[in-house]
Amino acid sequence: MPKAQKLTLAVLINAALITSTYASEQSEAKGFVEDANGNVLFRTGYLNRDKKNGVADTSSYAQTAIVKLDSGFTQGVVGFGAGIIGDASFKLGSNNNAGNGMIPQHPDGSAYDHWARGGGYVKARYSNTTVSYGTHVLDIPVLASNTARLVPEYFEGVLATSREIDGLELTAGKFTKDQYSDQINSDGRHLDRAVIWGAKYKFDDHLTTSYFGLDSKDKLDRHYINANYKQPLNQESGLTYDLSAYHTKWDKEADTYSSTTDDLSNRKNTIWALSTTYNTGPHSVMLAYQQNNGNTGYDYGENADGAQSIYLPNSYLSDFIGNSEKSAQLQYNVDFGGYGVPGLSWTTAFVYGWDIKVKNLTDNAQEREFFNQVKYTVQSGFAKDASLRVRHSYYRASDEYQTNAYIGDTNEWRLWLDIPVKFF
Repeated sequence: MPKAQKLTLAVLINAALITSTYASEQSEAKGFVEDANGNVLFRTGYLNRDKKNGVADTSSYAQTAIVKLDSGFTQGVVGFGAGIIGDASFKLGSNNNAGNGMIPQHPDGSAYDHWARGGGYVKARYSNTTVSYGTHVLDIPVLASNTARLVPEYFEGVLATSREIDGLELTAGKFTKDQYSDQINSDGRHLDRAVIWGAKYKFDDHLTTSYFGLDSKDKLDRHYINANYKQPLNQESGLTYDLSAYHTKWDKEADTYSSTTDDLSNRKNTIWALSTTYNTGPHSVMLAYQQNNGNTGYDYGENADGAQSIYLPNSYLSDFIGNSEKSAQLQYNVDFGGYGVPGLSWTTAFVYGWDIKVKNLTDNAQEREFFNQVKYTVQSGFAKDASLRVRHSYYRASDEYQTNAYIGDTNEWRLWLDIPVKFF
């Protein structure tokens, strides 16, 4: 185990044994049933990719119910609990397309008409330290569940989080199964072992920093850092500065999306990004610059990358992570609550990438994306919290960076209707 892993795990364990610097979460436990909660999210999802240059279009339209039942913790020095998370879905209409990460496929390539997935977990808590084992939806920069499809990606394993010191959150875990959103097999991504560790520290209301690491057996080692600083200008406006970076080194046996080296023992990259956001009233404007230094792109192979483990600003339909790629973004967001329509928001962005190396073809491929998303969330009444999200991406790339190297020219639509229902 790497020294950084050992150190983080040791700190997490020791933190659970020392006196907390603030109130203990476990001391406030009300009981297994008393603190339980359950809900279901009914989601109707439509994803269409209108591809160009002779590539077949892909389209998927389906309905799901995502259920989560989560118990409270039993009372006592150590509290215990359990839960269930899963989804049941069926396709809508005659669409037989399973190429969008939405609908699972039978061995013959045909789409499932209906399907169900999920699992359970058990958990224990001492003071402000919680350990859970079973099925998880992860939100960790180096191992994040893909939640951009109809249903989430599931990981199976153990996860520990500790908040014994005010402002500091420690994380450690080990996962042995990875199930993509369009997979029935609970280990559809053939994960051997992924160990994660990290820490997030909030200095004050303005500055937050974090570090996370990942060791995916025989695949890769990945490290992530982030610093976020908020600078108030007055009561209604401010600036936010964000720096984030990934450093990845692939093992010889690993798949890689693309590379500029034939030395399989030395495939690595560092992708970093810096963004500045100006907020004033209901408006915000962000400028971002992102750059990849190394000899390969990010990666989307079976390397425990989660397919959404890219916590970088220039990430929409494309993630702008090609070999040696540089990219810049201008984003604008408005909350129409400031104009008398609470719950309605619009985000638009343009990202341009250049200097992409495509092996044996060019060192100067380019890509660009024009992104728009409108979302409305019902604020009150019987449909409170129901939301409709409509997203569109116009994506184009130079000939050398087309389908054989990346996405290929595409017009994409995503429509999500979400209706949450709380059981208890």
